[in-house]
Order: sequence, then C-alpha cells, then structure tokens
Amino acid sequence: MATIEECRSALDRLSDNLARANGEVRGATALDRTLSCHLTDLGTSFTGRLADGRIEDVVTVPGPPPGKAQIRLAMTGDDLVAMVDGRLNFAKAWASGRVRLEAGFRDLLRLRSLL
Repeated sequence: MATIEECRSALDRLSDNLARANGEVRGATALDRTLSCHLTDLGTSFTGRLADGRIEDVVTVPGPPPGKAQIRLAMTGDDLVAMVDGRLNFAKAWASGRVRLEAGFRDLLRLRSLL
C-alpha cells in the first residue's frame, strides 16, 4: 500500500508533468480551479489549486476534503502512484470505477484531452 509521502511525491511529479505539457494537454490544464484528491484507503485528502498548468498550494488533510473543490478526484493511493508512473491508464480506471472524477461539465470537456 502506498504511503501518504509516496502519494504526495506522485502529486508533485504530476504537477511537474502538467507544467511541461504541450498542445491540447497544456490547454486543458490551463484552468484556475480548486482541486481535491481523496485517497480512500489512506483516509487522507490533498487539496490545492490547478493554476497555470501546475498543482499549487497542496495541503494534506485527514479524512475527506473539507470543502467541495471544483475538480474532485477519489482513488486509492496505489492507483494514484500507478497512474502517475504510467502503469495505470486514467481513462480505463475512471471507466471501471477505480477512480472517481467530479467536475463541472465545462471542466470535464476541457479535461477530456488528459484522458
């Protein structure tokens, strides 16, 4: 089972990957939205902001996210690490219910290029 530290490191790597993205992916991440990622197996959430193609101001909080972020993810820590490492395809994990993604319709349309 992935640790909270490994999950935080995965989020940092994801942020770096998003910042280096080009084309459609870069456009999809050029949002300014609040973001939360609830790690269901660890009983922990990360909250922050997706801004200018980076994940910023990340805070670790116990339990589910304290507020309703504009983009909300929920998954296990192992799935987060596997996705960032490229061992788990996000679209397949989302389609099978391993990963939950909630966002406004317009945000989902913009984020689809990440899938």
